Amino acid sequence: MTIRYRILYSKGPDLRYTANLDVHRIWERTFRRAQLPLAYSQGFHPQPRLNQACPLPLGMTSQAEVLDAWLEEERTPEQVQAALQKAAPPGLTIQQVQMVDLSLPSLQTQVRSAEYTLWLLDSPALETLRTAVDDLLAASELLRVRREKQYDLRPLIESLTVVSSQPPTLHMQLSAREGATGRPEEVLDVLGIPVNAARVERTALHFLAS
Repeated sequence: MTIRYRILYSKGPDLRYTANLDVHRIWERTFRRAQLPLAYSQGFHPQPRLNQACPLPLGMTSQAEVLDAWLEEERTPEQVQAALQKAAPPGLTIQQVQMVDLSLPSLQTQVRSAEYTLWLLDSPALETLRTAVDDLLAASELLRVRREKQYDLRPLIESLTVVSSQPPTLHMQLSAREGATGRPEEVLDVLGIPVNAARVERTALHFLAS
């Protein structure tokens, strides 16, 4: 019997520069240390049945990561959460674990958008920043090139606001659909702000209605 669990977790500063593939390996090791019977795929090269919702860009933290994992034996969500948190490395905090139906679609196909908070460490004056944001939102298109292909960034920006604080803070909601994903660093580039001049955290993932 295979049981599917959905794990909500945060990725803190200790893992900020850990790439997505390495995060996958960290999860595999964490399940092993937790002595939870992780299920594996069939075939010549069995892989752990772990399914991440939306890869987090390198250098960012998150309060809203989601992972599906399949176990070969049933445990209560509370048992899974306690075992994982005890075995997890610094920077990985388990927020919630729940059982989900085996027949649900893969997480990647269900993500609709993502929210981010960006603390600007070396930003222009607040009014200059607001003007740049207003100009961006007023643009009918923002043509850019990613992986040698041209695309329009503008429809991928669902919302973008300036929070009047010190330091100035941006909040944005970007499309995260398959083949139509907006990236915070690309929005910063349009605004003329280097990505290394901002601290970025993902604060929410939104999914398609089931």
